[in-house]
Amino acid sequence: MLGGLVLILIATMTGGVLGAVISAGGVGGCLLLMVTKDKHGRSAVQRISNRLGWEWAKMARRNDYRSGPLGQARWGRFQLPGLAAASQLSEFQDSYGRPFALLHYPSTRHYTVVINAEPDGASLVDEEQIDVWVARWGQWLASLGHEPGIVAASVTVESAPDTGIRLRREVARNLRHDAPPIARAMLAEVVQTYPEGSALLTARVALTFKGTDRGGRKRPDTEVGRELAARLPALTQCLSATGAGAARPVTAQELCEAVRIAYDPAAAVLIDEARSHGTPPELEWPDVGPAGTRTFWDRYRHDTAWSVTWQMSQAPRGEVYSSVLAQLIAPHPDVDRKRVTLLYRPLDAATAARIVEADKRNASFRATSSARPSARSMAEARAADRTAQEEARGAGLVNFGMVVTGTVLTAEKIPDMIAAIDNLAAGARVLLRPAFGSQDSAFAAGLPLGIVLSSHLSVPSAIREAL
Repeated sequence: MLGGLVLILIATMTGGVLGAVISAGGVGGCLLLMVTKDKHGRSAVQRISNRLGWEWAKMARRNDYRSGPLGQARWGRFQLPGLAAASQLSEFQDSYGRPFALLHYPSTRHYTVVINAEPDGASLVDEEQIDVWVARWGQWLASLGHEPGIVAASVTVESAPDTGIRLRREVARNLRHDAPPIARAMLAEVVQTYPEGSALLTARVALTFKGTDRGGRKRPDTEVGRELAARLPALTQCLSATGAGAARPVTAQELCEAVRIAYDPAAAVLIDEARSHGTPPELEWPDVGPAGTRTFWDRYRHDTAWSVTWQMSQAPRGEVYSSVLAQLIAPHPDVDRKRVTLLYRPLDAATAARIVEADKRNASFRATSSARPSARSMAEARAADRTAQEEARGAGLVNFGMVVTGTVLTAEKIPDMIAAIDNLAAGARVLLRPAFGSQDSAFAAGLPLGIVLSSHLSVPSAIREAL
């Protein structure tokens, strides 16, 4: 606005009243584009810049990726695309002797460990027990703010169709040769019919840590691996108390299989078949990427599937119950594979206190600046006051977001998938926005890889948060 006023003064001195009117119209139009926002809180300038950036990337053919011996990736291997291209995978053992995968991102100096969870679920569970799990989950998130060197955390819940191979292997392993014919026929019918319509749910927690010490010195992988090996047992034990079941670290082989299946869902049958024969595939990290991808404005094509990724632009308002995301996470017949990822960025105690006090002052100012304040501003003031009181009593503060990815095997099913996700989001009381122009990056952020999106932005996150 100050720049526009200076421009109007210069135009008045050089062009008279006509120049002042023209410059004022231009400045007013620019201000209108910046002030006008849609339901997702994005201004017209942001939408226009996003579209221009996408068109520039498309002209440079950065939306196409080819790997393998005939591709454009180095070394002729199936390297991961985009934000995870430079990642490196190694494996260590924690103090309990359990192997765990350690991901390293050289560009951001981040290290990520992935924990596999087996949630107990809320079926046939007393409300008192669910309340205890929710309280302990809040305590676990608050404790992350006191973990040395932690940068971010994510929880990924994925639903996928069950291939039925595990059931067939389990039945064949426990079937007696002298069983009655009717029992054998019944088990054969169960093996053939049960996998139809059933789903496989997996939950993984990714924790991302800094790879530097307090002096900013970069630490080697072995040093970081030894430190995390000593801290993982306590993290998994506390996580098990939140209803996550038997939490254990994910091995390098399991992480390779999960990423390979995410980019190529058809590989799930082959991997399960190999495991059923006792010869699991030995995958290496440079070979788990897709053979080819193409990023469109509103969708993502990768190997044998199509995906659309949404990002949360508004959290649920009002009272939030523990079952608010149950339908969004549950399997859906119109979505072949669905992945819901909650992204967390824990804040230390000093930063949390500064933020809650600033929010309290801003909310109080909005509520008292008008003679007749709106109900929303008064509710925000009361909520900010309660948040400040809870933080003063020791509660933690966490920035959070959500990424939802739906995958189908054919392009004809994309409209049905989009309609299904929109309906599920409405039931979960969250406002989802498709990741226009950045479907490939949003797809990678939804994987349990611990990618911190704010560290990969062109404008540093500190400047963006200050603005």
